Amino acid sequence: MTEHPVTQLEPAPARIRRRWSLQTRLIVTVVSFVALILVAIGLATGAILGQIMSDNLDAQVSAASNRMMVFHPGSPDESDLTAVQVLTDRPAEVGTLLVMQTTGGITGAYLDDDGTAIALTDDQLASLTGGNVDAQGWGTVAISDLGEYRVRLQAQASGPVLVGMPTSELTATVAKILTTVGLVTAGGLLVLAAIVALVIQRSLRPLRAVADTAARVAAQPLDRGDVSITERVPASDASDEIGRVGAALNTLLDHVDASLASRQRNEERMRAFVADASHELRTPLAAIRGYSELSLRSLRQTHDAGARATKAQLAASAGQSEQGLERIQAASLRMTSLVEDLLLLARLDEGRELVYSAVDITRVVVDAVADAQAAGPEHEWELDAGEEPVVVAGDATRLHQVVTNLLANARVHTPAGTRVTASVAVEDGDAVVRVIDNGPGIDPAVADELFERFARADVSRARQTGGSGLGLSIAKAIVTAHHGIITVDSEPGATVFEVRLPARPELPA
Repeated sequence: MTEHPVTQLEPAPARIRRRWSLQTRLIVTVVSFVALILVAIGLATGAILGQIMSDNLDAQVSAASNRMMVFHPGSPDESDLTAVQVLTDRPAEVGTLLVMQTTGGITGAYLDDDGTAIALTDDQLASLTGGNVDAQGWGTVAISDLGEYRVRLQAQASGPVLVGMPTSELTATVAKILTTVGLVTAGGLLVLAAIVALVIQRSLRPLRAVADTAARVAAQPLDRGDVSITERVPASDASDEIGRVGAALNTLLDHVDASLASRQRNEERMRAFVADASHELRTPLAAIRGYSELSLRSLRQTHDAGARATKAQLAASAGQSEQGLERIQAASLRMTSLVEDLLLLARLDEGRELVYSAVDITRVVVDAVADAQAAGPEHEWELDAGEEPVVVAGDATRLHQVVTNLLANARVHTPAGTRVTASVAVEDGDAVVRVIDNGPGIDPAVADELFERFARADVSRARQTGGSGLGLSIAKAIVTAHHGIITVDSEPGATVFEVRLPARPELPA
């Protein structure tokens, strides 16, 4: 007999209880709380009115009992009296009940709605005698076919007398009051629920607008490409306390949009930087490869000629190889300079590569102008500096590199005969270095990107020598690392590069 494995049934997943919405919870909470208050008020009102009417009924019973007291000394023979006769002789209110003890037994009667005295039946008398009264003679008894009565029992010389009034009017009045309160409460709760629902719906509209805006933003592909977040919470939904959430979301979206735009710009700059760096490195690498292949070809030809090679051929081959090696060395030096500049920028971005000390920026500018004058005698060089030294806290070598780059930039990108002025001053607690030239100026199209890496202003300036386009970006990185700022203001005939560094008092000797 083949045994089949027992299949274990996986328990059915528990049903997830759907939670009520915030609007539903608010409506239910408000309506339930108000309903509880109204029901409590209705019950308290009914109880108070019932007690008041019960006291009035007791007063009516007491008054009727006083009127019905017929047994006293000198009265007729009690055997000749019945409850019907007493009610007939002494008219009372409709519904008055009278029961008395006579020699013939217990007799009782009540006045119906027409004011006619009707005798109680034996069954009614039997149900009446089964009732209980308290020590003061008060009680509530139920009479068959007649209902409940509020009664008072008083003892007389001729026997006990019981007088009562029906409680039907009291019960009907209390029931009517409770019914009216219930209907009014139910109607009021319905109206309240509608009003609360409308108010809450209008009040929560800003939250729904926030949720819809957040959902639309979440659906956008924010992880790639050029992303611009244009979704915003309408200003009309951001005016009250709840609307502040919408205003906060708008502020957050503004920051995120600005961050995404900055990220996109950084990505574009990084791609341009990689492309420019690759282009700059490709040129010396191509030169190294070309000249190395040329030198190897020349060496192979000489080796193949062997003993047949003349002295002239050997000399030509040696000269060609030497020229190739020189070009290879020049290309390698250019590539090494470019790589060192890139490495310097990376280290400056990380906050390294600086050795701080007290630096006389005036001496730095004087030395840089002297070097520039020797490198560019075709330009007019001027120095505007005071006799007092201007001391800053920084790296003397890197600050000298900044001033040298600015002067070289003015020399390279302006025609011969241009006047270049370097000045040093202290303004508002800052050491200010300016390099001013009266050249053709910078094209406004590239002025905003002048300090970017591999940026060049070749369009408006006559460039006489090649460069990597990293000079001004290195200058900005060095100045930024010194907690300073570098700016440019250019127009035809006046280009001003300004460097501001926090100045410090001159150190004592």
